[in-house]
Amino acid sequence: MLTAAEIARGVSGALKLLQRDPSAPRSFDNTMEACLRSFRVMGLVAPLYVLYLLIYYANVSTVSDELEILLVEGVRYVVDWLLYPVLFYEAARRQGWLDRYPRYIGALNWINLPAMVVAVISLALTEIAPTAVAIVIDLGLRALFFYWFLITTRMVVGTTWPMSVVLLVVNWVP
Repeated sequence: MLTAAEIARGVSGALKLLQRDPSAPRSFDNTMEACLRSFRVMGLVAPLYVLYLLIYYANVSTVSDELEILLVEGVRYVVDWLLYPVLFYEAARRQGWLDRYPRYIGALNWINLPAMVVAVISLALTEIAPTAVAIVIDLGLRALFFYWFLITTRMVVGTTWPMSVVLLVVNWVP
C-alpha cells in the first residue's frame, strides 16, 4: 500500500512537472523498486476511472451489456498502464536511456492521479456545458495531457522536442 507521504510526494512531483520546475524529476526515485511501486497508483486511479466511465456512459445507448463494457474497459485500463512502459523500455535500451527509465516511468504513473481528477471534472463539465464550450474543454484537456507528457519526457529523459513528440505518438496511438 502507498503511504500518504508517498502519494503527496508523487502528486507534488507530477504537478511540479506541469509547472516545469527543475526540481520535479527528483520527486521520483530512480530505482526499479520505486518504478514498480509506482504501478500501485493504478489502484488509486481505478475508482476515479470508474467514476469517469459512469459519467461517460451515462448518456450512451448501446447493444452491449454492462458486463461486456466492464470487461473491455477493464482490459483497456490495464493495457493503457502497461503497454507504454514495455514499448519505452525497448526505445530506452536502444537510445541509452535505461539509467533514466525507472524515474521516467514512475513520473508518468504518478501523473495519472492528478490527471484523472482533472479528466473527471472536465468530463462532468462537458456534460452540462453547451456543445461549443464542451468542445473547447475537451480540446484544452487533450492539449494539457499532451503538454504534460511532452514536458515530462523532456525533463526526465532529457530528449529533444522532436523525440518527445515521437514518444508521445508511440504512447497515444496504440
